[in-house]
Amino acid sequence: MEHTEKAASATPGPTRRRNRRGEGGRLRDDIVAAAVELLDEAGDERAITLRSVARRVGIAAPSIYPHFPDQPAIMLAVVRQEFTGLGNDLRSALERTGDDPRQRLYAVCHTYLDFARLHPERYRTMFGGLWMPDLGESSVTKEDMATLGMETMQILVDALGDCAAAGYSASTDPSTDAVALWLGMHGLAHQRAVTRAFPWPEDIDERIIHTLARLDAADA
Repeated sequence: MEHTEKAASATPGPTRRRNRRGEGGRLRDDIVAAAVELLDEAGDERAITLRSVARRVGIAAPSIYPHFPDQPAIMLAVVRQEFTGLGNDLRSALERTGDDPRQRLYAVCHTYLDFARLHPERYRTMFGGLWMPDLGESSVTKEDMATLGMETMQILVDALGDCAAAGYSASTDPSTDAVALWLGMHGLAHQRAVTRAFPWPEDIDERIIHTLARLDAADA
């Protein structure tokens, strides 16, 4: 961990210009952006410390405290931001797709898998990386953790529900079946990240989506 910290903060960051009155929110955004940069560069959330983030932003570490009481609070902000970005990507995919519920479901699923492939460090952190805090010893609460990802999950539930309503899926419980579909995609995303040499079938995405969304049962 010491080596990671030194690697992430060896080069001093520029001195940051003091915010004008009313610009405190910008410093908060800069702190989160610096944490994301460190995560992308190091590929390890342990590189994100109060010291490394402060150095990247160009401030003294105590300047972080009015915005974030501890490192887990910074990580929670990073994860929330990335879930918001993923949700925006999923909605954009729906807007670009026609009215066929099946194509809309596939668009959501492929966009999700693309996000995991393009941002593996962020994706791993979003879904329970090493940053997961001791809820009794940090500022992060159980309620904070319970709500993460719920909006993006609802997009998947709605897309599968539309397929079921149109008779394209045999699902009678889209909320539960969407969880099964997500678990299948999450497993694929994770294994692709850790077993890159495996000869994945070219149509493995479609097979997982088609089967877990119960589209095959509806066609039978």
